[in-house]
Amino acid sequence: MSFIHLKTEIPGPESKVILERRKNAMPAGLAKSTEVVIADAEGGVVHDVDGNTLLDFAGGIGMMNVGHRNERVVNAMKEQLEKYLHICTLVATPGPYVELAELLNSLAPGNFPKKTILANSGSEAVENAVNIARYYTKRSAVICFEGGYHGRTLLTLSLTSKYALFKKGFGPFVSDIFRLPAPNVYRRPKQMSEEEYVDYCCAQFDQQMISQVDPSAVAAIVIEPVQGEAGFIPIPKKFLEKLRTVCDANGIVLIFDEIQAGASRTGKFFSCEHSGVVPDLICMAKSIGAGMPISAVTGRAEIIDAPHLGGVGGTYGGNPLACVAAIEAVKILSSKEFLQRTNQVGELIRTTLENWKAKYKFIGDVRGVGAMRLVEFVKDRETKEPDPDLTLEIIRDAVSHGMLLIRAGLFSNCIRLLPPMVMTDEQLQEGLQVLEDAIARAHEKRK
Repeated sequence: MSFIHLKTEIPGPESKVILERRKNAMPAGLAKSTEVVIADAEGGVVHDVDGNTLLDFAGGIGMMNVGHRNERVVNAMKEQLEKYLHICTLVATPGPYVELAELLNSLAPGNFPKKTILANSGSEAVENAVNIARYYTKRSAVICFEGGYHGRTLLTLSLTSKYALFKKGFGPFVSDIFRLPAPNVYRRPKQMSEEEYVDYCCAQFDQQMISQVDPSAVAAIVIEPVQGEAGFIPIPKKFLEKLRTVCDANGIVLIFDEIQAGASRTGKFFSCEHSGVVPDLICMAKSIGAGMPISAVTGRAEIIDAPHLGGVGGTYGGNPLACVAAIEAVKILSSKEFLQRTNQVGELIRTTLENWKAKYKFIGDVRGVGAMRLVEFVKDRETKEPDPDLTLEIIRDAVSHGMLLIRAGLFSNCIRLLPPMVMTDEQLQEGLQVLEDAIARAHEKRK
């Protein structure tokens, strides 16, 4: 059975009209990965305005782990719609905020009292976490890492890497931010084993605590346990343990950005659970809202309680409609059955990608954790020179044959796969076949 049905080219005539309207009404700098104009969606299937049916392997850049229009989420929102839409937590207390905070507190790792503050976006979550850490420590310096993506507000854009795509033209940025190299095992020096390379990165971190900033000045270290925008790069356990040790020894707040890698994408609710390293604060967003704009910072109660009365908050943070969606989504995401399905999806994709790597010489690496998977394209496997043009060519080909896809990687030479875990095996296999066909066509051109 085929799930992809194409009645027109992508984009079709109706889509072209709306895309022209978009061009005239919206900023030129607001990029789009595909020319698809959506009409409706359910599960992992998307229908466009021309009647085409496509499979979604982008998932709103990791927002749709429970699938489009999850029935439990939609029903909870309908029920809340009959009660009230907004009250503002600074004015009165909405019950759903309290319930969601309790739920996230119970799920976050660490044997210590926890509290949660809610906001609207991943950027706001990271901004809240850093601000709270600075208040708690009475220090200003923040350490972040190459390849990291943390958002587009002034503070989080200052933390974000990949200068040309995200930061060019928007300076000056926030001061007292120190960006250090992050371990990337795939691009390690040829003469080093993985273990030697990670040991070297840990030793370099110690040196940077002398050459760049003294630990006594550092309020927080912010890192993604699996870097998203950088190209689904898992940070080695030993390096995360190193950060934890340095933070414990120097009173630094360790912040894990779980915005893309969290919400059960890697087979555990938090990606840091694979390492066993417990942060002080965890930032969440994307799939915890199942499509609704909501984010959270969960962590040590003593740290989150540090700011003075009125020092944190916002008009829409903890909006009840978003909260009830998140409550249902988090219950689904954290269930044993869902986590089991995540690992099944991840294994299906992993074995398929490993097969591709053996067949196509310009696939430099395939990697990821759980159902967070990626293909990296290079011009030469020995030099590992990135090939972003080939990557874009393959995406455009696959989209024209019925897939939603998006790039990733510091060099924009990777295709990330973030399908909703509610996709059936048949849907996953069909989508992966479409992508492989596009890769094969590109391979034939370059023989």
